[in-house]
Amino acid sequence: METTLAELSHSHDQNSGETRNRTVSVATTARLHFGFFDPSGRTAQPFGSFGLSLDQPWTRLTLQHGHENLVTGHEADRAARYLAKLAETYGIDRCYRLDISEAIPPHAGLGSGTQLALAVGAAFGALEGLDLSAPATAGILGRGARSGIGIATFETGGAVLDSGPRDGGLPLLVARIPFPDHWRTLLIFDPQSKGLDGADEVAAFETAPAYSEAARAALEQRVLGRALPALDNGNFSVFCEEVGQLQARMGEYFAPSQGGIFTSPRVGAVLEALRAHGVKGLGQSSWGPTGFAFADSQAEAERLLAIASEAAGSADDGAALEIVIAKGRNEGAEIGFTQPEGAKNLGSTGV
Repeated sequence: METTLAELSHSHDQNSGETRNRTVSVATTARLHFGFFDPSGRTAQPFGSFGLSLDQPWTRLTLQHGHENLVTGHEADRAARYLAKLAETYGIDRCYRLDISEAIPPHAGLGSGTQLALAVGAAFGALEGLDLSAPATAGILGRGARSGIGIATFETGGAVLDSGPRDGGLPLLVARIPFPDHWRTLLIFDPQSKGLDGADEVAAFETAPAYSEAARAALEQRVLGRALPALDNGNFSVFCEEVGQLQARMGEYFAPSQGGIFTSPRVGAVLEALRAHGVKGLGQSSWGPTGFAFADSQAEAERLLAIASEAAGSADDGAALEIVIAKGRNEGAEIGFTQPEGAKNLGSTGV
């Protein structure tokens, strides 16, 4: 049964005794970030970004009340900070047991921090009967200041376009289009490398050159006028051409900050091998090091996987790479209650 966060909160109010013993579960997935229209953030319309929700990797967690505060599993320290900040913000003085059984790899360009923050916020809001939206959680926990892609994919899934920050607020969703079910995305992971984060990321934006209004407008027009219609109409070739073009601009712009067009030379070698075989829809998600390449079918994805695996085997330390076939995900996060025997099950929700 599908239900909304507000309905979960209303049921909590009606059954507060039962929900004290309930466990809230939240599951959310990674996203690809294709790039910004204004990567400098200094034009009249700063940033503005384009991305896609994936069906893997996942972040999965559970939250319940406890006799003492206990946070376990992946990314436990970060999750504990998020939970403490939310409780402080709402003036709630209770103990919690939070377990993160699975987590999107951190510093891989897949939006792990935002998805973890939003998952903790959704669980906290549902458990405490709060109407706590994903944008509200992002504002409290300092996520989504430049890009709203992770917020949008948490809420709706699909391929999404955001406005960039406006008037001191978070980016707004401009467009959302389902990703075709039969298209595939090859993901190339490099566990031995990491993308920029924290102070290094801030420094990269502060020292990056200005971006012209004309260049920004040109990128936006290509996505709005070609990439999104192509996606909506299932025109694989045009969609790949436009994502590849946006990726090329981002690679050139951020190369001085990330040590080259691609953060990981190993991932870069695989992507260049795929390009040599005619693949146009490829690139690096956010700061990387994760690379991606699109295929228009499962069979084509398996062919590209074979090419990529061979290229990885030929690269220095290429055996360290992990290459998988993923799909787009057209649904938001999964949120649900489990409870003691005899209590009503509210099901799950796409936020």
